[in-house]
Amino acid sequence: MRRAGATLNFRQKPFWWDTATLEAEGPQSPVPERSDVAVIGAGYTGLAAARELARRGTRVVVLEAETTGWGASSRNGGMVLTGLKLGVVELRAKVGRELTAEMYRASMESVDCVEQIVREERIDCDFARCGHLEVASKPGHYGRFEDWAETIARDFGREVRLVPRESLGSEIGSAIYFGGLVDEGSAGLNPARYVAGLAAAAERAGAVICEHARVERVERLTHDGAPGFRLSTQRGTVHAREVLVATSGYTGAATPALRRRIVPIGSYIIVTEPLPEGLATQLVPRGRMIFDSKYFLHYFRLTPDGRMLFGGRAAFFPETPETIRRSAEILRRDMVRVYPQLAAASVAYAWGGTLDFAFDLLPHAGKMDCLHFAMGYAGHGVAMATYLGTRMAAAILGDAAPAPFAQVTFPMAPLGLYNGRPWFLPLASLWYRILDVVQ
Repeated sequence: MRRAGATLNFRQKPFWWDTATLEAEGPQSPVPERSDVAVIGAGYTGLAAARELARRGTRVVVLEAETTGWGASSRNGGMVLTGLKLGVVELRAKVGRELTAEMYRASMESVDCVEQIVREERIDCDFARCGHLEVASKPGHYGRFEDWAETIARDFGREVRLVPRESLGSEIGSAIYFGGLVDEGSAGLNPARYVAGLAAAAERAGAVICEHARVERVERLTHDGAPGFRLSTQRGTVHAREVLVATSGYTGAATPALRRRIVPIGSYIIVTEPLPEGLATQLVPRGRMIFDSKYFLHYFRLTPDGRMLFGGRAAFFPETPETIRRSAEILRRDMVRVYPQLAAASVAYAWGGTLDFAFDLLPHAGKMDCLHFAMGYAGHGVAMATYLGTRMAAAILGDAAPAPFAQVTFPMAPLGLYNGRPWFLPLASLWYRILDVVQ
């Protein structure tokens, strides 16, 4: 058992990286001089788009600053979730009943989209329709679940299941929560194997993936008499007719208009050593993806090999060795509060990643400054990024931009007080901690 104040000994890297090969083997693909479409970012959005574009006969190059899936696409908890960051009642108050219904339907389709790609491309990523469980951190939060369940049944004709506190033991081996809400439509997977499989599928279809090719500048210009773009990278320049920006929480200075609309927020995860089978089953009896109802939330699940994965916003700032170390301490403490049974469990891995939040907490997709984009997933990116990447590929080829996310304004910060550097994160962190106390 770890003694109070003792140093945690863990590998400071994503657990998933030890289960998959992400970096391309052999020599790097040269940056082509020309392409029909240039995609910036080799995560779920960019790779799903590249796969679809290449399958439809389009020349496409994916320009990645690091390696395939290096960002949030291989650092997340592997939860393929229905719904959005905002609950359906809050969402309806923000955008109205009709758009809420379209967004909710799209969230369901996004999980189907992942499942279809996994099946078609035979991606070995432990995909399973295990459902998710949201647990109420306070008694009043269960009342919120009741409102959501009623709204989903009435407006969308779909059933989610309420679990009162006295029955919650069938879903989770923890006594600290006040009830739950189960949605059987959600799934889980190994995110690193999934993004690696998505990259392989895109390449089989004919896409070119260029790693270590950070885009430093995007310019509009005419080349050989045709309008388009010149993208200057670390490894060369490519001319493209269209550009899709798929950089999410890692959106940078090359696309300033989008950078001003996305807030990068750190999220951190710890993973234990493998647990005894009986203990693992006791903690998560039905193998659900689980998260709680707080603003400063926790999310947790069993990995396919029986480890406890436990994550949350232990620090809002993106990852550094110091924030990872501090976050691992916080997350382990919180994990043991949820599951006292894990007091003696060793932490084997700890890491951080960067999520992309829009100021309205909604995903957005469409066109800005003549650049196509999709981002703002707010923790629901495994499914929604795959879906919107696929849909934006179709939009580039002439289909309508993906409704409803192209129909809502992509806001900037009030008074324009944000240029892409999130100076306000300490204030936001304090505010959400206060809300978790008073609400």
